[in-house]
Amino acid sequence: MSSLLREERMGRTVLLTRNLSPGKKVYGEELVLRQGAEYRVWDPFRSKLAAAIIKGMPADVIREGSKVLYLGASTGTTASHVSDLVGAGGLVVGVEFAPRVAREFVEHVARERGNVLPFVADARDPSKYSVAAADVVYCDIAQPDQTEIALLNCERMLRKGGALLLVVKSQSIDVLKEPERVYLEEKAKLEKAGFRVKGMYELSPFEKHHALIYATR
Repeated sequence: MSSLLREERMGRTVLLTRNLSPGKKVYGEELVLRQGAEYRVWDPFRSKLAAAIIKGMPADVIREGSKVLYLGASTGTTASHVSDLVGAGGLVVGVEFAPRVAREFVEHVARERGNVLPFVADARDPSKYSVAAADVVYCDIAQPDQTEIALLNCERMLRKGGALLLVVKSQSIDVLKEPERVYLEEKAKLEKAGFRVKGMYELSPFEKHHALIYATR
């Protein structure tokens, strides 16, 4: 039974993740029965990862059993779907700096899901949390040095051959540059650091001035 399904509804692609916590919603999402199990509709307007998958990113980068370091977990909307994808045998280590937002992440996601480990910490200081040999580092931090933060965490925790999923918000890096130029500059930083960039996905119409870069170590 797949942890991720695709459906076509009225000419658009809809993603569904198998609910690791049946009967529980995280952000008011629709619950549906498919293949004898409960699935949650994954809203690409609320999740940059869902938007990237719809825009063409391979859906199996995060899979059953994966260990994921999630930087910038926020209230846990996307992290909850990552929890569904990795399943009971996987692990999601969620890092969020803002205490109020982190409380929501703990209350609505981590307490309901045994595969989610939350940390209230600054992603610039990865000594405050850990995950051994992560399969994926997912970074969604709206900071001018977001790529450097991602690389620091990858150096410490991403296994050889693992994947980095870097969300680039161009407006957080340079509001005066064209977004495409910012994406290419951040891509070049990853390549200089020894990563192989496998795809770059501009996220409109779901997110303005955002792209997700998929790279492997």
